[in-house]
Amino acid sequence: MASQEIERLAQALARLPGLGPRSARRAVLWLVKRRETSLVQLLDALADVRERLVECTTCGNVDTSDPCAICSDPRRDAKAICVVEDVADLWALDRAKLFTGTYHVLGGKLSALDGVRPEDLNIARLLARVEAGGVDEVVLAMNATLEGQTTAHYLAERLEEFPVRITQLAHGLPVGGELDYLDEGTLAQALRARRPVG
Repeated sequence: MASQEIERLAQALARLPGLGPRSARRAVLWLVKRRETSLVQLLDALADVRERLVECTTCGNVDTSDPCAICSDPRRDAKAICVVEDVADLWALDRAKLFTGTYHVLGGKLSALDGVRPEDLNIARLLARVEAGGVDEVVLAMNATLEGQTTAHYLAERLEEFPVRITQLAHGLPVGGELDYLDEGTLAQALRARRPVG
């Protein structure tokens, strides 16, 4: 039997995506065996992130600075905004290094079943960014799920009043798929083949 502290650590790790109870226990054992090196590094990294992590007030990305590194990068094309559901989607698209514009994180998707309404998402800030001017294109990069497409449709309707080109990622993304799990080739094709909405 493990001590209460070790068991609590295993339970905390088991809540992470992709880790079940057995994988979490293996990770804890690995860390315990390397407590002078790996465990100390992990604890330092976690403490550093806990102290410095902030949400970007411009786009909703998480970083250690506000505005985030993407929003403050002068090489980015501020005339194009790619709207995503979650930070994981932003990171997946940016990892492909194919989109040179900026991003906007909604913080979820519309869902009648889960009670997620437009006012629960970061939509007002997106509309304010577009209304402020200087934006030529809004790319709707929602996941290819029913809720994702409902969210994209809602955003397209709200953005119609502004003089911007509204595009979305090309079909070909697997239905029910999530951007964070797609390979760079699939993401590249979807970005290259984006098309106007409506």
